[in-house]
Amino acid sequence: MTATLALNDVERFRNALGRCLGLTFVDGQIALLVETLQRRLDASGRASGEYIGQLETAPSRDEIGMLARDLTVCETYFFRHIQQFRAMAEVAVPDRLADQQRQKRLRLLSAGCASGEEPFSLSIILHEHAVDLPSDVSIKAVDVNPLMLEKAARGRYSEWALRETHEDVRRKWFHQDGREVVIADAARSLVQFEQRNLVEDDADFWQTNSYDIIFCRNVLMYFSAETARSVIARITHCLAPGGFLFLGHAETLRGLSQDFHLRHTHGTFYYQRKDLRDAGRRFDDVKARGSAHGTSPLAAVVDAADGWVDAIRRASERVENLARIQDQITARANGVQTPEVQRPWDLGKALDLLKCERFADALDVLQGLPPEAALDPEVLLLRAALLTHGGRFSVAENACQKLLEVDELNAGAHYLLALCREGAGDSSAAAERDQVATYLDPAFAMPRLHLGLLARRKGDRERAREELGQALLLLQREDASRLLLFGGGFGREALSALCRAEILACGGRP
Repeated sequence: MTATLALNDVERFRNALGRCLGLTFVDGQIALLVETLQRRLDASGRASGEYIGQLETAPSRDEIGMLARDLTVCETYFFRHIQQFRAMAEVAVPDRLADQQRQKRLRLLSAGCASGEEPFSLSIILHEHAVDLPSDVSIKAVDVNPLMLEKAARGRYSEWALRETHEDVRRKWFHQDGREVVIADAARSLVQFEQRNLVEDDADFWQTNSYDIIFCRNVLMYFSAETARSVIARITHCLAPGGFLFLGHAETLRGLSQDFHLRHTHGTFYYQRKDLRDAGRRFDDVKARGSAHGTSPLAAVVDAADGWVDAIRRASERVENLARIQDQITARANGVQTPEVQRPWDLGKALDLLKCERFADALDVLQGLPPEAALDPEVLLLRAALLTHGGRFSVAENACQKLLEVDELNAGAHYLLALCREGAGDSSAAAERDQVATYLDPAFAMPRLHLGLLARRKGDRERAREELGQALLLLQREDASRLLLFGGGFGREALSALCRAEILACGGRP
């Protein structure tokens, strides 16, 4: 660290960046912060206290832009995750244009557009695939980094930026100029670039119901949870009811918003803002138009001809070490850390009965709770789990659907529905629900394990090895309370041993 900087300066700088850019930096990135702060002090000629003080109180747009240039990651390419573009063209655009309550126009926003590959890809897709487009179509592309916006406005790219671009599209929409490729004017015509900071509460930009479709991909992952919630709230405000939101491949709205329906088509997940006209619509309404080497007693009860729910029913010790889930069930199941909530009812007795496998008695306790408890997500999740473990799958499905009406992005509810669907003999729908659960919570081990077992039953040994391998890794870090709630009575070691045995049975090495 240079002599002009103190540890307190760097910490203040880190906190200020969180407020003005929404970015979070771990301790391992301190060297980057020191280097950036020193460079900005040298450029401005200010002392650290004066510079950081202004950044804390009234940062200029130019300074925020310079910091964004130094601290944001801008690597991208054309047609990244093409499935989302196809879903946009074949689902989102027709849906928005079919809304007769609106004027015949289409507004798109590319939030965090970097050097322009995303908004230009949107423009090309609209020209190529969307039918009966209105004459009034526009794509606003915004980013906080002025250097990237300058590059985007030039529309000139390296060959590497077109690495996922089909040759026919390349010939039609780009031309070679020396070592660079240049985007066609027709694709440029729909796109307008602006420097905007998504963290700022800019009334001129965040206007009510301004957009039909918003792409905000690989942006939220750099924000703190608080900042991400604020940004999503602004996006919700400016997205028309029924409008569509596309996030990055590994990003979800879980823990950030309940204002959207989850959609799954074209092999990808995305969101649609809730509309009063579709209140209560379910996930199903919007789907696309034992080993010789086994060493665990658990491995012996999971036969390829049986389902996971059959193994759960035959387990001799279903729940052994219940702990710490009374007022944290939903938060832990969703991987979200929330402060403890005090409720006028106590789930302790029901949990004790669950521990003793007295499912019917535990359900009776829940039934005796005050009427207002019926919509408590924790109560709904516990009820659904009890019904599922007790083999009452049709009733459990109804309980899960009630929970999803309250919390549509509850990964635990989708996993329980997967078990219910398997219990009803519908393995395809079971796998679909597991996929939703793994998308909503990539750290959730149980749906991965279930997908592996389903794949083995279908004879897909490669897929089974892949899913079971992922489950084995996740089980090592899985929260104990979530294992107890969703593991069917099997502990971490037993479930891990099952994964190893099944991987070996499928010809792999755990």
